[in-house]
Amino acid sequence: MALYGHIPFLVSHSVTGGTVGAFWFNPTETFVDIQEDSSSKHSKTHWMSESGIIDLFLLPGPTAEAMYEQYAHLTGRLALPPMFSLGYHQCRWNYKDERDVYQVHEKFEELDYPYDVLWLDIEHTDGKRYFTWDDNLFPHPAEMQEKLWHDGRRMVTIVDPHIKRDNKYYIHKEATSKGLYVKDNSGKKDFDGWCWPGSSSYVDFTNANARSWWADQFSYKKYQGSTPSLFTWNDMNEPSVFNGPEVSMQKDILNLDGIEHREWHNLYGMLFHRATGEGLVRRNQPDENIRPFVLSRAFFAGSQKYGAIWTGDNEAKWSHLEIAAPMLLSMNVGALSFVGADVGGFFGNPDAELMTRWMQAGSYTPFFRGHAHHDSARREPWMFGDETLIRLRHAAMARYALLPFWYTVFYQAAATGMPIMRTMWMQYPQTESLFSLDDQYLIGSDLLVKPVTGEGVTQTTVSFPSNDLWYDVDTSQVVPATTSTTGQDEAISVTVDSDIDKIPVYQRGGSIIPRKLRLRRSTHLMTKDPYTLYVALDKSQKAVGELYMDDEVSFDHDRRKNLALASFSVDFSSGNIANSVNVGSGWTETVSDLAAGRMVERIIVMGVDTAPKSISMAKEQLQFDYSAKSRVLVIRKPNVSALKNWQINITV
Repeated sequence: MALYGHIPFLVSHSVTGGTVGAFWFNPTETFVDIQEDSSSKHSKTHWMSESGIIDLFLLPGPTAEAMYEQYAHLTGRLALPPMFSLGYHQCRWNYKDERDVYQVHEKFEELDYPYDVLWLDIEHTDGKRYFTWDDNLFPHPAEMQEKLWHDGRRMVTIVDPHIKRDNKYYIHKEATSKGLYVKDNSGKKDFDGWCWPGSSSYVDFTNANARSWWADQFSYKKYQGSTPSLFTWNDMNEPSVFNGPEVSMQKDILNLDGIEHREWHNLYGMLFHRATGEGLVRRNQPDENIRPFVLSRAFFAGSQKYGAIWTGDNEAKWSHLEIAAPMLLSMNVGALSFVGADVGGFFGNPDAELMTRWMQAGSYTPFFRGHAHHDSARREPWMFGDETLIRLRHAAMARYALLPFWYTVFYQAAATGMPIMRTMWMQYPQTESLFSLDDQYLIGSDLLVKPVTGEGVTQTTVSFPSNDLWYDVDTSQVVPATTSTTGQDEAISVTVDSDIDKIPVYQRGGSIIPRKLRLRRSTHLMTKDPYTLYVALDKSQKAVGELYMDDEVSFDHDRRKNLALASFSVDFSSGNIANSVNVGSGWTETVSDLAAGRMVERIIVMGVDTAPKSISMAKEQLQFDYSAKSRVLVIRKPNVSALKNWQINITV
């Protein structure tokens, strides 16, 4: 279900057998033949790899949680990304020059439209020579980045693995003199293939010395014009070779150890991704403490350790929007969680309706980027008219409001190995009627999303797991008729309204989701904003939830245990709302000062049947509003810190 990567990992799940996995650790070309036996409900698989050894790992589960923990132990855990990378990314092949960059940025500012990163494609370079700038188009790159950073934004530039064969180009000269290129099939000459710069050679990223050399190229001294707010995009790293068979290197091309390309093809992109990430860390010497952000197109098992992945070159078609969720779910089943598809489609020109639906869908995927081909019409959000701009901005605002939740889910995924975008069976392993669904999904365990992927759609059908309550995130109302009449686990199909202003999203009863409701133009500007807790009561009038907090940019959460995890709980029948905080051993006063703005300014409780008589904390009465019609209780200004333990008492 993805064109540019390879994860030879099979997951099986059934009601009686639980969840098990098989990891075929082989990076060569591989086919898997699956034969299903309908009479016995068993399947047989036949694995065929072109070369390599048989290195098979069986993961016994028996639950999804256990199986993904086992897989993470083998291949590594998701790297916790910096917060800014969870915001909206604006990209195009290509923003033409510095004036174009400033105009786009200033228009976002003028419209109060949130975004975090502006991207530059290959045309920003001097003749497709990576680590350089076109001096005519981008004469002041550092100043440009600093201007964006002054307004709380970052920039990303593209750096591909093909190196222009130009003896005056310092990267090529150094790679040649050090003997770091992949060789031809004789092993004597550097491989020469055709890519964006024309005649190109390819650094051998299977070689540790070559990877270390590559990482060094990201130093601020070598990558002139780069600043700490510049991050990286790795494309064409399968590797792509325009004049090669199957648009890649010939299979008998040799690496520096004399091993044929067929043996390491699917490792190349991941190792390139790894080396680039190491470079972004290494450039911040001496402490090397800032988390990198690198987007890659190619991937293999373990790529989750190195950064984000996107699905590659899609089209501005309804069918491509429709297939986006199944593709991303497939990648999440393979433990690649930080994934997304180009919003709007890379090729072609989306109309206002398609762009709206894609922006709505993209706002509920882990990686959220708009991108377009240079032959496509400009499609910044304001290019579709005022009415559509309002809808696109609303979709982006919904993403930013949920960023505390997204960041917490990323932390949970890094800690447990569980995917971020989850197929329904992962959370409801006994509800067989949900197993085949790939057009709706869960974010973590608490948000159910059903993207609208058809033209002119005003209603859609959502399959709700029975015996859980589900609250519409826009209205805070429980979806009716989602309870099983038999008492058994089953899926209840409900037709819901989904006009052009609506993407169906539901919060699970029994969950607490943190949000930030003050509109800001970037994640950096939201750091000290207070939280609002959305409490969705279950049938027992209870709910629990978490909020993960750190400095959002450094490795201190891992290296110095500078982190905090707030665990919220509500038991309305017993009349209490509480917070219990687990603070890491390295949590310092300095960090606490930075986090001083992390107050809870509002608690919204959904599904409340009876109006409270009073609400208090430490004998102090709190203000609240209750609507019997909507069954929603709003506790205003409790003035409690998400970083401290507290309890609120409710008298009914």
